[in-house]
Amino acid sequence: MASTFQYLLLLLLFIIAPSSSAKSSFRPKALVIPVTRDDSALLYVTQIHQRTPLVPVKLVLDVGGQFVWVDCKQNYTSSTYRPARCNSTQCHLAGADICSECFTSPRPGCHNTCILSPENPLNGVATTGDVGQDVVSVRSTNGFNQGRKVAVSSFIFSCAPTSLLSNNLADGVSGVAALGRTKVAFPSQFASAFNFPRKFAICLASRKSKGVVFFGDRPYVFRPNVNAAESLTYTPLIHNRPTSGFDFEKRQASSEYFIGVESIKVDQKVVQIRKKLLSINKKGLGGTKISTLHPYTVLEKSIYKAVTKAFLKEMAARNITRVTDVVSRFDYCFSTKNIGSTRLGAAVPTIEFVLQNNVTWPVFGANSMEPTWTDDNVLCLAVENGGDSPKASIVIGGHQMENHLLQFDLDSSRLGFSPLLFGKRTTCANFNFKSAA
Repeated sequence: MASTFQYLLLLLLFIIAPSSSAKSSFRPKALVIPVTRDDSALLYVTQIHQRTPLVPVKLVLDVGGQFVWVDCKQNYTSSTYRPARCNSTQCHLAGADICSECFTSPRPGCHNTCILSPENPLNGVATTGDVGQDVVSVRSTNGFNQGRKVAVSSFIFSCAPTSLLSNNLADGVSGVAALGRTKVAFPSQFASAFNFPRKFAICLASRKSKGVVFFGDRPYVFRPNVNAAESLTYTPLIHNRPTSGFDFEKRQASSEYFIGVESIKVDQKVVQIRKKLLSINKKGLGGTKISTLHPYTVLEKSIYKAVTKAFLKEMAARNITRVTDVVSRFDYCFSTKNIGSTRLGAAVPTIEFVLQNNVTWPVFGANSMEPTWTDDNVLCLAVENGGDSPKASIVIGGHQMENHLLQFDLDSSRLGFSPLLFGKRTTCANFNFKSAA
């Protein structure tokens, strides 16, 4: 009789116990995914596995993205896909309170469910997309190398039509991997599934090399045994209101990451710029944003003119010759004849972003200069003119982040950034993606 009672009790507990979104009983302390730069689209691309059975899915990395979206119209087959029914917890977490109707037979991307607005990050074209859930699988890590595969069984994402992948988004890409400050971006969903801190770190590698994104806390170790977390300097992350898109329509806080730049120096000399441009105004405009969707740093027109003028002056003082008869996306290019080489890249004037807490983010030659595609004897200043009225006065782009570790701590609202890893005799390409024995 007692054994029968115990059996019924266990059965009841099994029925009423909350189901975990983590598919495996193994609880990793951190996760890891690879990231590479697509040189034709100048975007950073990662890969996860999704669906049942699992298939590899390539996604554009958007550090400030609101939610993950995937093309569901083309070859999306999965026995574990579930639509998020209107007014469900999943819809609430996604901030999706608008519902749609499907007038054909149900399939991924066509259900009576709540919807979001997936957007092509290159051209800004947006559409509506059903909210759904499916299995997502990535690798665990101990910080030194990748470990066993783990899965989130009910990962929330948005479906999108194949047409949203147009405009050269990147070869083989099926959607966008969002890392922004929302409840359904990768950092929050992974942290919730495996109960680790809402932190992630990105380390973008140079061309044709594999960088890394960590989800969870340190260590972040690169061969030969360099823990980049030990050299992080911290500055506050600034909350901003959205200026466009789905967040703007719902008047929610922006999912993007902003930091406080207080001044800019070139070779330790302060550049004269309008201070108000460095602050975010009441409309959410101005300030400094971090973006993996911009391959290079973009400066508001007057800031751009002031910084490039100061840079040109210092280059001339070093007897470095400007070259004008080259094909380049950049305005200022130089002959390498009088440019020396250092461990931190080309020996050119250092650009420094002076941040809150009186810390500086120095940009050395490895991150300020870019060779042309046609002439190895020419280096260009890899900074772009953002025009008169950009939404953010400064956008720190991917090239300037390469071979720095950036840790985004969502709970403490701060950014940690390492010095250029070349100074530690390592790079972002030196994470060990070989699984431990």
